[in-house]
Amino acid sequence: MTPRLALDALQVRAGTRTLLGPVDLDLRAGECLGLVGESGSGKSLTVLSLLGLLPPGLAATGTLRLDGRAIAIDSPEHRALRGRAIAWMPQDPQASLHPLRTVGAQLCESLRALRGLDAAAAKREAIALFERLQLPEPAAMLQRHPHQLSGGQRQRVLLALALAGAPMVLLADEPTSALDPRLAGETLQLLDQLRRDLGLSVLLVSHDLPLVATYAQRVAILRRGELVERGDAAAVFAHPQHEYTRELLAAEHLPPPPQAAPGPLLLDIAALSVAYPRAPAPALRDASLQLHRGECLALVGESGSGKSTLGRAVLRLARSGTAGRIALDGEDLLAAGRGRLRALRRRIGVVFQDPYASLDPRMRVLDLVAEPLRIHGIGDGDARQAKARALLSDVGLDPALARRWPHELSGGQRQRVAIARALATDPDLLVCDEAVSALDTHHRAGVLALLARLKRERGLALLFITHDFAAARALAERTAIIADGRITACGPTAMMLAGAARTG
Repeated sequence: MTPRLALDALQVRAGTRTLLGPVDLDLRAGECLGLVGESGSGKSLTVLSLLGLLPPGLAATGTLRLDGRAIAIDSPEHRALRGRAIAWMPQDPQASLHPLRTVGAQLCESLRALRGLDAAAAKREAIALFERLQLPEPAAMLQRHPHQLSGGQRQRVLLALALAGAPMVLLADEPTSALDPRLAGETLQLLDQLRRDLGLSVLLVSHDLPLVATYAQRVAILRRGELVERGDAAAVFAHPQHEYTRELLAAEHLPPPPQAAPGPLLLDIAALSVAYPRAPAPALRDASLQLHRGECLALVGESGSGKSTLGRAVLRLARSGTAGRIALDGEDLLAAGRGRLRALRRRIGVVFQDPYASLDPRMRVLDLVAEPLRIHGIGDGDARQAKARALLSDVGLDPALARRWPHELSGGQRQRVAIARALATDPDLLVCDEAVSALDTHHRAGVLALLARLKRERGLALLFITHDFAAARALAERTAIIADGRITACGPTAMMLAGAARTG
């Protein structure tokens, strides 16, 4: 049987240096092929090569075959396939959708450009696509802007844009990395249904091994630009042949943290409520939590449950509509004036979900880590740089990386830089907002081990905001479950997550 899509001897080079390949892949009609590997393995280079979208300075060679027809990589004939025969569903809908245009305008524009439809026909087809993708009130949805949609709805809009050209092949690039488990499962179930109904060939790029094992018929494993293993998904995951595949699977099984007696009470949240302007209901209602020194408390919930709102309130970033009490060592953050708040913020570090977005791309690594020391007037220039180097070493980074820019680091390295930066002022409390959700399995395990060590050695209190049950189980002694803005339960992690799994 002739494959729908085949790559023969794909190589990507930067000058004389080979970054990827040679890679041979084939994708059959109506099949899902999982492409798995850690950050820097070559997954994105493979996708960009298939799309003819490699950045300047990189060159691809090899042959692409579509239904048996040979097409030279990066030729005009290849580029003409983009959006039509071969479509792309990017990872981040928030970054991919234009924030100032309605989603309907963006979809209709694609339908007119790719299918030559007039305005009325494009609108009818847009509504039909939204209905197929199970978006509520499709006609009304066309008039909304991206920020008015949930994360799962934005991801479905991206899928509608990918389907606008009626493609034969869909490249789904980490489509679930920013979604909670329920939404991730719903998104992949929808992709699987489309694959069967439309005969789509799906290349599923992901670092989530359980999801790939569930939805892909075959799998290919990339490591440092080399294809190290491929075959039937069930067989590869049950009996991996390559050591790297075994390492990836082992990294999925994270051990629970050692039990230790908590220290004194550090953070006391009582009757906390947050209401955003013009929102129909409060984002957070009457939330109460306590966190001790040397303890990790995981805050687990779905997208929109109020997790990040609570974190923002603890950081005093929810500027209005906040009521209740947030006490750090007995001092109310909500009542603190500007000068006192600045001093209290020195005692709170924060690690965000996306280090690429939270690190200034125009600053080198050493300056990024030293910046909090400069802001708070701690030490002179030499002392700041010395401490920044010590912090980089403490989070397991080579001192040689100090002169690099964020874009020159892997995802795991960037997140370690973000952690080093958060520790610069020697905080008592570290707030981690989805700090490992964008990382591959290997880097996630490394960052979680790092956070556990820092918590133990420094006596840090960690507020670990996540939708990742496995990460919470590996790091947190206690877990609080949040839903619809309310804390519904709080207790030992094993007990809480077992209950959440049964009810979910």
